[in-house]
Amino acid sequence: MSEEPVRPESDAPAADSGAGESPAAPEPSGVDLARVALRAARAEARARGAAAQQRRQARRGGGLRSGARADGRDPLPLGAAVSRLITERGWEAPAAVGGVMGRWPQLVGPEVAQHCAPERYDEQERVLVVKCDSTAWATQLRLLAPQLVARLNEELGHGTVKLIKVVGPGGGGRRFGPLRAPGSQGPGDTYG
Repeated sequence: MSEEPVRPESDAPAADSGAGESPAAPEPSGVDLARVALRAARAEARARGAAAQQRRQARRGGGLRSGARADGRDPLPLGAAVSRLITERGWEAPAAVGGVMGRWPQLVGPEVAQHCAPERYDEQERVLVVKCDSTAWATQLRLLAPQLVARLNEELGHGTVKLIKVVGPGGGGRRFGPLRAPGSQGPGDTYG
């Protein structure tokens, strides 16, 4: 089998109409060759230009351009930006509890707030730890805890605070000196 060169369609002989063979189309010359070369050069230049533009856009940040319409890159007021950040990160409950800790005197009243202060919030257990400055106030707050839990859940959303753990005043730190008996528990262990 002999291989025939593949010719473009314009160079292919016309289909046989039955009357005989028509003469073959002449080879493109001069002006036709220039037109074909010009089309190929334009296509190649377009491809190079598109590739260069993509590289420039990648350097500029993905090719996003600021326009007349609002998009995610427009400046926001500080409050809106913080709210958006809190929502995106899922910090609603901790931020709300932090807000309650800041408004503690308004929620419990100035007299209670003067003697009891929120210390920390455990998000997994949903427990608010409150420290009081005397055992009398700790007892009073333990009695008020169910009403306070209801009020906090009203402010923060149902189930945000399940329990208020009240902590009384702590004693002074243990003093370890040279005259301490090894294994002793402090001054109470010497009295029977």
